[in-house]
Amino acid sequence: MGMPLELNTMIVTKGKEKRLESNFFSLKKEGYRLYPIDIPIEVKKTVEGELTGTGVIQKVEWAENSTTLTYQLISLNSTN
Repeated sequence: MGMPLELNTMIVTKGKEKRLESNFFSLKKEGYRLYPIDIPIEVKKTVEGELTGTGVIQKVEWAENSTTLTYQLISLNSTN
């Protein structure tokens, strides 16, 4: 039996990110997703929305059919 896996090249928050400290955030997504680690990628609120900023993923955790990201926001394009 296979495991469904989605490859992502940007972080889409849909406003569900949680600030951990300073510029570090946590985001839980449904399903198993693979992200690039330690390289800058786009952060957006929606897939088609404007670029919110740039982030670097520090950690990806898979458990119970969900993926939890810990990322650092390294640049912010909008304060909204």
